[in-house]
Amino acid sequence: MLVRVLFFGMLKDVAGRGSESLNLPDDATLDDALTHLRNEIPRLEALLPSIAMSINQEYAGPESRLNPDDEIALLPPVSGGTQGIQRHVAIVREKIDTQKLLAQIKQPEDGAAVVFEGVVRNHTRGRRTLFLDYEAYEEMALKQMEALAEQALSQFAVRDVAIAHRLGRLQVGEISVVIVVASAHRSAAFDACRWLIDTLKRTVPIWKKEHFEDGAVWADGEPFPPDLARAGSSPAGKPASK
Repeated sequence: MLVRVLFFGMLKDVAGRGSESLNLPDDATLDDALTHLRNEIPRLEALLPSIAMSINQEYAGPESRLNPDDEIALLPPVSGGTQGIQRHVAIVREKIDTQKLLAQIKQPEDGAAVVFEGVVRNHTRGRRTLFLDYEAYEEMALKQMEALAEQALSQFAVRDVAIAHRLGRLQVGEISVVIVVASAHRSAAFDACRWLIDTLKRTVPIWKKEHFEDGAVWADGEPFPPDLARAGSSPAGKPASK
């Protein structure tokens, strides 16, 4: 059977391509696909313990069974076109208008509206930043952002949430991500906003490449949560490949 593999962020550089098709046995698992890729791309081996995986835009473990025409994605730790607001969740390529987003969210019953803006700074670890390039596994990123919004609404005493993330080239001082939380009370809004940006930076498949005067590197992402399977983990009862 044929399946499609997508590479993102630094993995696209390691693989030398953004995607490829694999021809696998009918009973193949995600681990079988990884074995094929390890043999084909030796540099991938050292990165597997930090890589998460998905099948058809849902996180998956090595033991997951594959079906014809499945879309597999290898996801490096996320850095922390679809346009427009979808239940106040969006991935955009134009500049984010924070005030417009805030106006869409606020209602007369709200006693608090907390806004977080992620801004491109002019340095990283002592090196002067020229600009950033953001990319994403867009379909999956939108689904994950929508799930985060729903979870925030159920977990915190807040009325509404908006999340917008920008892709493409961003200059110093431009906004990469905005989160707005509206609620009756400020403590819930602050708590939800902090949880949203921290969780987004760890789980939503968006990556950034930092450009400096002397070169460019993919930003080191935050580790995926421990409950997400990694490409370097072994299916139950199966030893890891050496």
